Parts: sequence; structure tokens; C-alpha cells
Amino acid sequence: MHLLECAFNVYNVICAKISKCVKIVSFQIIILCQYRDTSKQQEIEQRRQRDGLPTAGSGVTAVPALQLQLRNSMHSLSLWQNLEAVKDSGLLKTLEAKEIILQEAMFELVTSEASYYKSLELLETHFLRNPVLVNTLSQSDMHFLFSNIEDIMKASERFLMDLEHRIEESILISDVCDIVYCHAVKHFQVFISYVINQAYQEKNYRRILQENALFRENISILENQPKVKGLSFTSFLILPFQRITRLKLLVQNILKKVEENSKREKTAILAHQELERIVKECNEGVRKMSRTEELISIEKTLEFKSKSVPVISHSRWLLKKGEVQQMSGPKSTRTMRSRKLYHPIYLFLFNNLLLITKRSSSGEKYQVLDSCSRSMLRTEDLEDQGQMLACVFVLKLLENQEDREVSYMLKTESISEKMRWIYALTPNRRTRFLSTSTHQPDSPQVQCIQSYSSQEPDELSVEMADVLHILECTDDGWMLGERLHDGERGWFPIRVVERIMNAEVRAQNLKECQRIQQVQEGAQGARAASRGRRPAKTRNGIA
Repeated sequence: MHLLECAFNVYNVICAKISKCVKIVSFQIIILCQYRDTSKQQEIEQRRQRDGLPTAGSGVTAVPALQLQLRNSMHSLSLWQNLEAVKDSGLLKTLEAKEIILQEAMFELVTSEASYYKSLELLETHFLRNPVLVNTLSQSDMHFLFSNIEDIMKASERFLMDLEHRIEESILISDVCDIVYCHAVKHFQVFISYVINQAYQEKNYRRILQENALFRENISILENQPKVKGLSFTSFLILPFQRITRLKLLVQNILKKVEENSKREKTAILAHQELERIVKECNEGVRKMSRTEELISIEKTLEFKSKSVPVISHSRWLLKKGEVQQMSGPKSTRTMRSRKLYHPIYLFLFNNLLLITKRSSSGEKYQVLDSCSRSMLRTEDLEDQGQMLACVFVLKLLENQEDREVSYMLKTESISEKMRWIYALTPNRRTRFLSTSTHQPDSPQVQCIQSYSSQEPDELSVEMADVLHILECTDDGWMLGERLHDGERGWFPIRVVERIMNAEVRAQNLKECQRIQQVQEGAQGARAASRGRRPAKTRNGIA
């Protein structure tokens, strides 16, 4: 399950005491616009400067300054360091630059939470509580569409209030990750239920649109009203999953900036681990549901020629599917150009099984011709044997369904598609570049400059400022990468990334990644040791 693109507004959350000192400037707010936050853009610009590339100040259009807004006001404020209250306090003259950067990172978490909450309020008032919509739906359909969104709103409101109170204490923010951790443990479980239910939510929404003409008409009217700025109803429904994912990245950004071995580092680690657990449970829940449904759908289309293979299994999921051309007959130069040499076959590759099929004339059924365990697959690239074989590779089944070794010579539409099939079929095959597990500073890295949502199971969704190691790249515009902060791998277009040329920047990226991993492993080890000691104390009768 790939993760979804973030769409947020940014509002300011600051106390009444501070707001009296702040110079207020009015501006036109755009709710839920495509969110490209300043901190990520600044990361990209700083890296470009060190790489000697043009930056926003040298010909590239600059991203507008981040605008912040009071939750209950129609007036706007600027960044933390640009607030008149902060300027007047003299803090900017005494604080080190790294502390100011950390203040901005913590302030961004607070303001983005206010933006998210404001969007939830719009979902509630404009859709959930709107009589025009409610009167067209049954009670069960209301539950299908909105699930436990009211619990989500309560959790967000409590969280935001505690963040507001922290800012009221002092214009110099002491910490926010301790609040994040506390709420993640006590209140954020509601996100898991909501996100897992989204598959049913989307399915029932499509059903209601088809069956309920009045609902279809009214939802269209509501979506076209100015206050939603042209955004769809479903854009609001996916907000909770976008937020919990975004919150994890914001805490991760704080963790990279806090001083080592400090109290703030400890709270950031705890908050990040708890959010990571929640996001992982969300992803796993969604994946499990979608994978099972996909397996059921695929099994209905399969017709086995001889030995039947059970497809549906809790430990199985689809990795890649698609049509390739099987080459057969004598491989002379003349026959290589003949269409008679090629026969279309359709591959279904699962994490532990490959099915080789032939599509029926109707295109709705697939006759299974052969099968093999994925661990018994081998591939051979024929690119170095001439341009005519540039898109051709050999697939070997060491032990097929008849316990025989067989080979297939396969041709794809492009070089990138061939490389993607080779990597999917034999993932342990050595790539052109080293994996991040080697932690080599000289290993090539790229930084994402444009968000991309995966379109195929073997692709990777990337967000702005993500840093990835390059594992493979093709001449027709695709790259296989491994993201530093979570180790996720997949293909993405080369156009959405830039090569990181500066060796110091690459080394720093690896150092930050290793630091986060080490402190997390240390914290996990300490908790495990603590759990191991507690039972011993009980057995010995020690309080």
C-alpha cells in the first residue's frame, strides 16, 4: 500500500498573550491547497547551494514564505523567528542558529496540526452535519462514509489544545515531542481503526454514488461551493491517514535537529517510535485487506490447465503482473524480426510464487501454463549481446510445477520494464549500485524535488526532500532507489529527483540516518531489558 500525497493548509496557533504583540497582516487563505512546506523546500535549496546548483535566489522561483494563522482568527502571522513578539524579546540575538532551526521545526508541527484540525472542522460542518447530505443517507451508509471521524476530531482537538498551552507557557518552545508521545499512546489508536476501514469507505462511497441519485446530486453541489476550493469529498476523508503519516515525518525532522543525548532527543525518539508503530499498523491493516481482496479477484480469473495451485494465502501478496512476449523458434537475425517469433504471455508474480499464464480471447480469463516458487527463479540479462536483445532476458524456472527445469526467453516493451521484471523476479540479484546497508558515503544519492505517488506495486511513493540511495537506473527515465529513513525500495521516475553531488552532504545524510537508527535501537534495547528485569523482581518478592 502506498502511501498518499499530503495536502494541508498552514495556520498559526499562538496564545492570546503573544497575539497582542504580533503585527497582523491580512491575506487570502486557500484551504487544503497542495502542501509543499517551506522546511522541505529549504532542505532542497540548501543542498542545491552546496552542490553548486541554482537556488531560489538565483533564477529559480522562490516558494512563498510560510504563512501561519490563528486557529480562531482570520489574521495571519509569519514564521516563528519573524513574529514581532520573538523579535522584541531579543531571543534571536542570543540563540544559536541551530536552536532557531529547532524552534521552527517544533513550531511547524503545531501550526500544521492547527491546519489539519481546521480542515476536519470543514469536513464536519460542510458534510457530516449538513442536513442536505444527511437526509439523503441511511444510518448505515452514514457510518460507512464517516466511520469514526468524530473520535478522530476529539483526539485532534485534545492534542491541539495541549500544543496551544505549551506555546502559551513561553515564546521559546521547550518541547512538543513529549506531548506527541503522550497523545500517541493514549488517544491515537483511533487512527488505526479509521485508516483500516478506508477500503470499505471508498467501496461504499462508489456504491452510494451509483445507487443514490439524490446523494450524487447533493454531493456535487457541496463540492462546488467556494469554501472547499474545488476539492472533492474524498479529499477530506483521507485527511486522517495523511496527518498521522505527516506527523511522523515532522517528529523525525525534529529528531534530526535536537542536540544529542538531551532530554528533547529522548522525547523525540519515544514520539517517533510510537508514531512509527501506529503508521505501520495502519499500513499493515490496509495492505492485508487489499491484498486479500486482490488475491480473491485474481483467483476468480484463473483456469488451470493441469495441476491446480492454491492462490489465496494469508502469507501471499501480488508483487507485479503484466504482459510480456515469449520468444520461441530459431534465433536467427531474420526470425528475430518476425512477429511469428513472439507469443504474448501474462505473468502473475507473488512474493512466493510465479504463475505463467495465457490471456483468453475475451481478456477476462487466464489459463495457467506453468508455475514455480519464487525462490527457484533465476534471470539472465541479454543486453550485452546486441541492440536487438536490449529488451530481452532469460527466465529460468529451476523446478516448475512438473518438477522440471525450464527456460523462457522474454521480451518487454522497454529497457526499464525489463529491469523492473528482472529485479522483481530475482530481488537478490546484485544491482548496479550498493545497498544502504553498506553505509558507504560514496554511494550515489538523490533527493526528491517533486512528490510522486506509485502507480504499480513495484513503484515507490516519494515526498519532497526524501533522500534515497540509487540501486539501479535505466536509460529511459526510471530509477530503483532505497529511502534512507525507512529502507523502503521501489522504482520512480528520474524526473522527480536530483543527484546529490556534494560528498559532505551525502556523508551527513548517512550520519543522520545512522544516528536515528542507533538511538532507536538503544531505546528499544533498554525497554526490552527493563521488561526482562521486572518479572524477576516479582518472583523475588521485591517491590
